[in-house]
Formats: sequence, structure tokens, C-alpha cells
Amino acid sequence: MDNLRIALAQINVTVGDLAGNVGQIVAHVERAREVGADLIAFPELAVTGYPPEDLLLKPSFVAANRAAVEEIAAATRGLTAVVGFADVEEDVYNAAAVLHDGALAGVYRKQYLPTYGVFDEDRTFRAGVANPIFVVGGAVVGVSVCEDIWYPEGPPQVQARGGAQLLINISASPYYAGKGAARERMLATRAADNVALVAFCNLVGGQDELVFDGGSVIFDERGELVARGAEFEEDFVVADLDVGGVFRQRLHDPRRRKEPVASVTRVVLPPVAREGPRPDLPDPHILRRLPRVEEVYRALTAGTRDYVRKNGFQQAVIGLSGGVDSALVACIAADALEPENVTGVAMPSRYSADFSETDAARLAANLGIHFRVIPIERAFQAYLDILAKPFAGQEPDVTEENLQARVRGNLLMALSNKFGWLVLTTGNKSEMSVGYATLYGDMAGGFAVIKDVPKMLVYELARWRNARPGGPVIPERVLTRPPSAELRPDQKDTDSLPPYEVLDAILQAYVEEDRSLAEIVALGFDEPVVRRVLRMVDRNEYKRRQAPPGVKITPRAFGRDRRLPITSRYCE
Repeated sequence: MDNLRIALAQINVTVGDLAGNVGQIVAHVERAREVGADLIAFPELAVTGYPPEDLLLKPSFVAANRAAVEEIAAATRGLTAVVGFADVEEDVYNAAAVLHDGALAGVYRKQYLPTYGVFDEDRTFRAGVANPIFVVGGAVVGVSVCEDIWYPEGPPQVQARGGAQLLINISASPYYAGKGAARERMLATRAADNVALVAFCNLVGGQDELVFDGGSVIFDERGELVARGAEFEEDFVVADLDVGGVFRQRLHDPRRRKEPVASVTRVVLPPVAREGPRPDLPDPHILRRLPRVEEVYRALTAGTRDYVRKNGFQQAVIGLSGGVDSALVACIAADALEPENVTGVAMPSRYSADFSETDAARLAANLGIHFRVIPIERAFQAYLDILAKPFAGQEPDVTEENLQARVRGNLLMALSNKFGWLVLTTGNKSEMSVGYATLYGDMAGGFAVIKDVPKMLVYELARWRNARPGGPVIPERVLTRPPSAELRPDQKDTDSLPPYEVLDAILQAYVEEDRSLAEIVALGFDEPVVRRVLRMVDRNEYKRRQAPPGVKITPRAFGRDRRLPITSRYCE
């Protein structure tokens, strides 16, 4: 076979929704048949959704997933499909089923199980050991799963040395800013080093705090880009691959003659009968990579949309303070859920500036979301009255500030209970890092949209959103006024924190890069300021453990990525 027509089904599945996931897979198999594809690939664990976590410890779940593969196999008459599922024999494996012409033709089991960052696959999977390759209409195909291809001498190299011309990698590669570009560089290198076509099919959509960015790609044997799918949305990538070109290129590459031929198991799939002529195919699309800020915004939108929808909610509610954080969250929610499904609530107090409510109202009107004003003065005063005797002789302090935040949290949760709205919290990563948030107050809610977004990036995202077609939606004053929690007279964030441009740089060094106090000071920061920031980060782990989940957009997000003990006496 000189040419093989491949389709990559970049789909958004839901963990545990076996019937729904199978329905999507079968529908895309039919779509592949309509475009005359010889082979279609689906993402890693497309049947179960990724990551299924401890659902894999339930034998009934694993058995149901295995039965689902048989259902999909029956739909593959006339073509080949590579589908991610959980295989089971003496143990459970993260696997790819090779389905051909109505039957299961073979299985590849993932060999490199990641156990770092957000991954914990050793907990639920056994690693595979075999490297089968499959002959599909004359093309020799190797199949691997996600992490396998990140290692230069991993299974794809073994398969290529065993004769594979096309290396298919099915993946569920979680997003963080900049990862997509780095991943493409790696895949292009694998293609060129192995003198093989590489087809990478990635998952798309949100699952709890993870977002999968899609961006499925195909590279030729020289490492040149053939096709690229959309980022943060479903796509169907189809291309005709010149398999014969791989053999011709390998004849001119003397490196391969210095390497031993790998021992692999070759599975020859019987030829299939095609119904009618193959339709003509337009040139494969190569969609542009998104710029950094737009990429992050799209990730936040996709993660929010899927968390809300996949958990059965239709509408969301947000406390609008008149500040930039709640303004950005409102924009993301309106874009993710449609404006009519979002309600913003201003909850002014005796310390709120008049223009805060005005700016919140303007933002809501610009976005087209619902808007309510619920003053908290009476509830706050009631708390003060109740606590007057126990607090007698004590000066007001952060206690009274936190009471206001907790009144607001109670009101938002009451609206959630009454109307079935999901509360979206508005704290950013800078605040969460140092504990500049109120437990059971502004931290109360169901999903923390920007909990992994540093404050300075919040401003970049807000300005990017204002620059989109349709004109600015966030009032300019929101972007230029000094940040304030407005919990005491004339309060500013810089009363309690270093300026955010300084704070974010220190947090980058400490949280993301694990630099020591001495190393951070050596970067040019004031030592007392660094000591204070590090102490605040360390002593607020207990707060972060109680925060809602939120979209991961950095390499080191709190929660799955950064796991530190609450009770610890170690300090820098």
C-alpha cells in the first residue's frame, strides 16, 4: 500500500459514561467509513474516560468497559479502529484495542505508566511488555499509548525498528500553558529519528481540574507537519499518508543499518472489501497554534464548561466585587455557559466603594448576564451584635473582615441551594498561594475557575478579553484601580502583600521551581519579603486543601501537582 487514509477522532468523553462514550466512538467510526478512511484512532481510555482513577478498582466497571469494546468492534466492518480502553487479564492495563472488520484483532498495553505530577497510573494499572505491530492493507502500523512516545527509546522506537512505518500514539495529555508546542517538538523528533509517520490523537475537554487541549497532529517521516487539529474543541482530522515514502526515505538513511532489527510480533490483518469508490479528500487542515494568553483563556473556558455541564448543572452564580478577578471569572463563565445561564451578585458592605457596585453592574450589562444586588450590612451587623459580648474588650481585626466574606459566602451558597446554581469562586493563584482568602467565605463554592492563574496573568487575560471583537466588556477602572478586598476602610492588597509583580515572581521561583530562600534572594529579591512570602505559602496548605477544584493551567498546580503535608515543621 502506497497510501493509507487515516482519521483521528479528537473527542470529548466523560469519565464513567460508558454508553455515551461508546455512542460517540461508534458515530465517528461511521464518519470514518463515509470519508473512506482505512484506519481511525481514538484517544487514550476513550471508552472509560480519563482519568478513571479508582473506578478501575471496581471489577464491575472494568467488565462493563471490556464489554463496550465488543460493541464498538461490531461497528468496524470495512475498516480498522484503534480505541483506548482498560484491558483486563490477571490485572488491569491501560490499553489500545485494534479493532478490524467487526472483530478484536489485537491489543497493545501501555508500558510507561506515569506517576508524577497529576498522574498516578501505577496505582491502578500494570505495565505492558509486548510490542505488536499490525499490517493494515500493506502498511505496517505500531500503536502506543501517551507516555510511551515521550521516551526516545520507548515502544515506538522498538516498533519502528521492527518495521513499523506509521506510529500511532493515542493520548490523554493534560494541558498546561506552553505544553502543546513542546509536545509537537517531541513528536516531530520521534518521526524524524525513527524515519516514520507519526499520528498523535489527543483527548479534548475538561475532567475535574484537568483540561485536555486536543491539538492532534500528524508528522511525516522527515518530522514535517502534515495536519493539526483544533485546540480545546472536538475535531476530526483526516489525511492521506504516503506510506511508501517511509520505505524510500529509510533506504537513504544508513543509521538504521547500524541498529539491530527489533523483535516484535507482527499481526497481519485480513484485507477488507470497500463499498464503492473512495471519495476525494481535501488537503488536511493545519490549524494555527493559539497565542499564549488566548490558549490559557480557552483552557479556562473549556474546563469551566465541562465541569459545570458534566456534573449536571445548567447555571452558575458569581459574587461580583467590582474587582478584576470576579470580572474575569464572569467573562469566562459567560463565554463557557452562555450569558443567560450566569448570574452575578454584588454584595456591598459599609466598606465598599460606590463605584464597585457601579462597575459590577456595567460588567454584567456588557456581558448580558443576570445581575442582583444583595447588601450584607444587616447580616454583618447581626453578627457583630451577636459577638459583642464574647468580643468585649477586643480590638477589631481580621476577624471582622472575615465575617463579611463569610456572610457573602453564605448568601451565594443559599442562592445555589435554592436555584440549583453552581457557585464559581474568584480567587487567583497568587492569593491561594499565600492564604489571602477566607476559608468558608470567598473560598466557598463548587469550582475555582482561576485558582491556578497568577494575578499578573489575570490582568493579561482580562485585557485580552476586552480586545476581542465586540468591544471591551470589563470597565477600564476595574483594570486600573489598586486591588482591594474592601473589608476595612481604605484597604489595599498591598497593605498585606508585596506588589503582585514581585509576589508572582517569588511564587514562580518557590512554588513552580522549588527554589530555596537563598536562591530566590540571589535573584534580586529583598530577603525579609521572601521570608514572609515563603512563610505564608507554607502555613496555608490547610486552606488550599479545602478549596474547590479549579482548572490547571500551570506546570505546578496546587492539589494534584504539588502535594505537601499540612502538618510539617520544615521551613526554609
